[in-house]
Amino acid sequence: MSDPRSSDEPRSPLAHRVPDLGALELLLAVARLGSLGRAAREVGITQPAASSRIRSMERMLGVALVERSPRGSRLTDAGALVTDWARRVVEAAEAFDAGTQALRGRRDSRLRVAASMTIAEYLLPGWLIALRGLLPGTAVSLLAGNSAAVADRLRAGEADLGFVEGLDVPAGLDGAVIGHDRLAVVVAPGHAWARRRAPLSPAELAAAPLILRERGSGTRQVLDAALAGHGGLAAPLLELSSTTAVKAAVVSGAGPSVLSELAVGEELAARRLVEIPVAVRLRRDLRAVWPMGQRPTGPARELLSLTRG
Repeated sequence: MSDPRSSDEPRSPLAHRVPDLGALELLLAVARLGSLGRAAREVGITQPAASSRIRSMERMLGVALVERSPRGSRLTDAGALVTDWARRVVEAAEAFDAGTQALRGRRDSRLRVAASMTIAEYLLPGWLIALRGLLPGTAVSLLAGNSAAVADRLRAGEADLGFVEGLDVPAGLDGAVIGHDRLAVVVAPGHAWARRRAPLSPAELAAAPLILRERGSGTRQVLDAALAGHGGLAAPLLELSSTTAVKAAVVSGAGPSVLSELAVGEELAARRLVEIPVAVRLRRDLRAVWPMGQRPTGPARELLSLTRG
C-alpha cells in the first residue's frame, strides 16, 4: 500500500532537487573526456570550481557520481545512470533553446510602428534609416494617424511601438517622453496678421476661425487645453486630417493655423509662411508609447533607444 502522506506532504520546488544545466553539462563532459580537468576547460571553468560543482551535485542527490584517481576521473555506477538522465535533460534544454531562438527570430523579423502625423513625417524617417543600419533584416511597417488612432492601434495589439504628441500618456498605455515640440501660429504673407507688431492675445487666437487638425490629434489637444480658459476654440475654418493638408491650405492663403515648428521650418525660412507671436505657451511632449506593462523588446527597444539618441 502506498504511503498516504506521499500525496499530501509539501515538496520543495524542482529547482531545489535537480542540478542546474551547468552541472549536468559538466558531468557529461567528465563522462566523455575521462578527466575532470579537461571537462573543466571545455565548459570554461577552473578545475577547483569543477570539483566544487561535482561535490555540490553529489550532496544534492545523495550519491557519489565521480571517482577521482591519478589516472583521471571515472563515473560510479550511480554516476553512469545519472549521466544517462542528464543527457536527456540537456537535449531537452537544447530543443527549448532552439525553439526560443526561433521565436525571437520571428519577433525580430518585423516591427509594427504607429505614429502621429508630425512624428511620422518629420522624425521617424531618420530613426528608421538608423534602425535599418542596425537591423537590416527587420521589416518595418508604419501606420500614421492622429494620436488617438495610435493609442487605439496599440491597445488592439496592431502595433508594437507608438509615438504620440500631446499632454499625457493615453489611457491603457505606458510611455516615455522622447522630446518636446513647440506649436507656431502661422499665416500666409498676405494675411492681415502678418503685419501685426504686437503678439496675439490668447483670446484673439481662441476667437479666430483657424485651419485645424481633426479632434484626436495632439495639436488639437494642446490647443484646446491652452485656450480653454479664454473662451475655447472658435468653430474651425477648415478641419483637415493631415499636417501636410493643413500647411498647404495656409500657404494658399485660406487662413491661419497652429502647426508644429517641425512642420513649418522650411516654409518659414522661404517666407512662404510667417510666424505670428502669441502670448500663450503652446508646447507639447513627444512620447513613445506601448501597451501597459509590456516594455519594448527586440527591434522596438532598438528604435526606442535611437529616439533618445
